[in-house]
Amino acid sequence: MHPYSVGLITQFCVQPIYAMSTTILVIEDEPAIQELISVNLSFAGHKVLRAFDAEQAQTLIRAELPDLILLDWMLPGASGITLAKKLRSEERTRQVPVIMLTAKGAEQDKVEGLEAGADDYITKPFSPKELMARIKAVLRRRAPQLTDDVIKIGTLTLDPATHRVHGGDTALSVGPTEFRLLHFFMTHTERVFSRAQLLDQVWGDHVFVEERTVDVHIRRLRKALEPSGHEQHIETVRGAGYRFAMQVAPTP
Repeated sequence: MHPYSVGLITQFCVQPIYAMSTTILVIEDEPAIQELISVNLSFAGHKVLRAFDAEQAQTLIRAELPDLILLDWMLPGASGITLAKKLRSEERTRQVPVIMLTAKGAEQDKVEGLEAGADDYITKPFSPKELMARIKAVLRRRAPQLTDDVIKIGTLTLDPATHRVHGGDTALSVGPTEFRLLHFFMTHTERVFSRAQLLDQVWGDHVFVEERTVDVHIRRLRKALEPSGHEQHIETVRGAGYRFAMQVAPTP
């Protein structure tokens, strides 16, 4: 067994810290390390995909785009650096957060990893708590809709941990898909998203549904927000898609 994994066996057990389920791809060629990381990510509530090399990783990514990738530097065949550059060069994977795992601790190595497109860099051996904290920090920065942080915009509050939405003092009944849609909007305010982009971000790019499905759920979301008067935040941008406006004109 790898000496690094021996030191982790007794300590690699952390409490779940996420309410939002995310899909994380672990690309690590050392079986013991891959197993330990994967088990604890699953314990923390994540869906875990596993790959031992770049080729296997790319096959998994083609089937299902992960929310975050843990990428080992030293892989058989193509290196982690090579794969990171490839991920950043392709439109479909360009925005997926990547955390690089490596035993290389020199400053120049870290610079090389970051310049290749990694969002963060963890040097082995690392503690389980550090890994979880780094994952949460990267998700908060790159994909806030996947964290369990409470979001408040004006008098509208969304709590991912409890799946509750309040408009002022009014508790709002929001369906699961509408909740995910609202969560995404509230973490990406003032930006216009096409129906195709919303399908990728909220439903997942591996789920094949018609674009008009988005319109149906937008109507349901607006209806759910009506009791507290927050439905006007969801704006239709003709010919482009939908936008969540931070401020709306007061109702006359």
